[in-house]
Amino acid sequence: MTRTKRGNIARKRRKSILTAAKGFRGSHSKLFRIANQQVMKSLQYSYIGRKRRKREFRSLWITRINAAVRNHGLTYSSFISELKNHNIGLNRKMLCQMAIKDSEGFNKLIHITKH
Repeated sequence: MTRTKRGNIARKRRKSILTAAKGFRGSHSKLFRIANQQVMKSLQYSYIGRKRRKREFRSLWITRINAAVRNHGLTYSSFISELKNHNIGLNRKMLCQMAIKDSEGFNKLIHITKH
């Protein structure tokens, strides 16, 4: 079998991993083997975090809507079910924005769901 020289390719690969590991503490950003493990782990964390962010925002919106609706004597679940009964198809993000920035419009929604 012939000898394969991979100097440039190997250096390029190692360098890209070490640049991805910039900002990690200690040998996690200096030594290739440890940095490689840490970069793979950080990529897993970022993948998981992209999924988790969506869940956290949805729960935040629900909490804010619940707080806004309880000021008017309703609960979150009854409010959402009444919106569905009246065929109002607003998502939770928009409902949250309305509760914070457009209180008049949100009050009209609550008035519609109460009657």
